[in-house]
Amino acid sequence: MTGELRAKRDRGLALFDFDGTLIPWDTQVLFADFVVRREPWRRLYLPGFMAFLPAAKILGDEGMKRVFLSYLWRTPREQLGEWVAQFVAEWVPDRCYGEVLERLERHREAGHLTVLASASPEFYVREVGRVLGFDLALGTPVEVGERVGLLPGLSNHKGAEKVRRLSELIGPPEDGAWTGSHGYTDSTADLPMMRCCEGGTVVNPSERLEREAESRGWEVLRPPVPWKGRADKAVRILRFIAGI
Repeated sequence: MTGELRAKRDRGLALFDFDGTLIPWDTQVLFADFVVRREPWRRLYLPGFMAFLPAAKILGDEGMKRVFLSYLWRTPREQLGEWVAQFVAEWVPDRCYGEVLERLERHREAGHLTVLASASPEFYVREVGRVLGFDLALGTPVEVGERVGLLPGLSNHKGAEKVRRLSELIGPPEDGAWTGSHGYTDSTADLPMMRCCEGGTVVNPSERLEREAESRGWEVLRPPVPWKGRADKAVRILRFIAGI
């Protein structure tokens, strides 16, 4: 870290998940929809993705993420960069949760080190971090090269991997927690990171996450979501995946 970032780290640390925490949606399906609408022939990825669903438990999150990213096959690096800039401009920050953005702004005003730690592809998470004013932005690194491969290599930035990578950048949590830290998430997948924070805020938590929050004294936020029930959410996600 630079001297400026170290000074911020000494004042405090704010760790934010992205999907479901700062923004209601899974941005991976939003970005797929964004790309497929511009190049409709890329809908051909969908039958292949569906064919792999029965093997999801075997392939795991990382394997299925590689299969899902097949919609970007042969996309030139320059084109991907243009799509990322357009996508983030369209979806961020106007569609983020206002309440959570307010928390981010408070941390910035206090001079804390702000880190966006997401499992979504880093090629757009970095742009999200830049637009929202984060000091650091981490996502799932995806191998792009001159063009995106059919099943691009990646290292899933999820669960304990977030703690490992954060520890490399800001140092490991001492006595089980980073000093002066506060974490934000909507997912139990982030519990390894959240348990390394001195304070926490959960956003529209599941029952399990809410129980964890209650046991640890974490704040609970329930901002309104843009769908009407689970069925409506599922239909919208399917439409995003298909680019409809």
